[in-house]
Amino acid sequence: MSSIETIHVDGVWLPAASGETREVLDPADATTLQLVSEGGAQDADAAVAAARRAFDEGDWPRTAVAERSALLRRVADLLQRDREVIGLIESRDTGKTLEEGRVDVDCVTDAFRYFADVVMNESGGRVVDAGSPDIHSVVVHEPVGVCSLITPWNYPLLQASWKIAPALAAGNTFVIKPSEVTPLSTVHLIKLLVEAGLPAGVANIVTGAGLPVGQRLAEHPDVDLFSFTGGLVSGTKAGAAAVSDAKKIALELGGKNPNVVFADACATDEGFDTAVDQALNAAFIHSGQVCSAGARLIIEESVRDRFVAELARRAEKIKLGRGTEDGVECGPLVSQQQLDKVEAYVASALAEGAQLRCGGKRPEPSDVRPASGYFYAPTVLDGCHREMKVVREETFGPILTVETFTTEDEAVALANDTEYGLAGAVFSGDTARARRIAARLRHGTVWINDYHPYLPQAEWGGFGKSGIGRELGPTGLDEYRESKHIYENLRPEPVRWFAG
Repeated sequence: MSSIETIHVDGVWLPAASGETREVLDPADATTLQLVSEGGAQDADAAVAAARRAFDEGDWPRTAVAERSALLRRVADLLQRDREVIGLIESRDTGKTLEEGRVDVDCVTDAFRYFADVVMNESGGRVVDAGSPDIHSVVVHEPVGVCSLITPWNYPLLQASWKIAPALAAGNTFVIKPSEVTPLSTVHLIKLLVEAGLPAGVANIVTGAGLPVGQRLAEHPDVDLFSFTGGLVSGTKAGAAAVSDAKKIALELGGKNPNVVFADACATDEGFDTAVDQALNAAFIHSGQVCSAGARLIIEESVRDRFVAELARRAEKIKLGRGTEDGVECGPLVSQQQLDKVEAYVASALAEGAQLRCGGKRPEPSDVRPASGYFYAPTVLDGCHREMKVVREETFGPILTVETFTTEDEAVALANDTEYGLAGAVFSGDTARARRIAARLRHGTVWINDYHPYLPQAEWGGFGKSGIGRELGPTGLDEYRESKHIYENLRPEPVRWFAG
């Protein structure tokens, strides 16, 4: 299989400086999907230098807002033109279903259109009342400069758009490193940016491993902002390297997210069906490989037995397989490494006393096609408690743990008993109760009687170890800008502070 050039520097597609390549595997059958360029520190340095020149000497940072907005809209249109192609790339590369891949393209399109609107509708700055008609004082926003962007393997295209769209809207240049496991859709997005007319050097991509590429992009002295989405351990290490020279940082580091279900949400057959269905959606979409996955079911004790029995019954019926096949509801895990990690978490949970209600193993070869992929059965673990490793840590797989409560205070205490704080949900038939609980949850996004939807207009990010900063919304644009106060004295005169 021939390799494709996936390093884009200063408007040119290149092989790695070392000549090395990497196999990108199809997680559905563990075969090679594509050979790509395996970049290193030298490629990262070249990309940063190109971005630096484009920012310091090029036109993009000084391009009129209307032109930047128009380019983002052209990219959105191109995304929709290529929707089927990109959706298929995303499905094959990550293992998710083809329909999920299509939805991702639509969400990326929405992000580009949102930031095109936001930047276009802004005024020329915020006028500050200085208390005198002789003073004109205004706060304006300028681009940060060169941005290093690191994205994860589970939603490569979506997470790239959450960074690239606001970075470009604000007038920055960037270098992006997608996960070495799933780089293909990001490569396609860079091609669309070029097709839309983005000047050379503004958008650069280096495919390769976190060490050395990601580390170099974090610590590079010519980078002004470092934005990372990924795991807690690697994110904190990269963030420490980035902050060592006082560059701006934004980190989204995952979550261990509670889904709190009150008995009154299940008081009717319709309510019960909805709560069970949403719990399945919260935990098992994309095989649980979602930073906001509702992996902790916290259920009121009085309905626990009925609820968990039905949840396990339905989970056992989830159809596994290649994401591009009709009828498949869940694809494989992304890699052998992730499969091994999930197996280890389940083993530790059972050793610590959890009760296996369904799953807990790889599917039988006769139950999934192709049988050689990285598949793991949706798993429900009952009788869990906070001290268990599987409850504390982000498993990033199709594992749902069950904890119980009897009072509101106990439910809130359990839901907040995590070092993370990315997202959570509460299901209740009592609107006042649901809103009361939502107000007490220490999580960046809280859903009431729903799970997983997000809006590009609303900020996304977490409390605690879920990260620093926010993406999306107006704040998501501000992450990529610097505020400047311009104070103008319209009637200057001597101050006479010094007598001489």
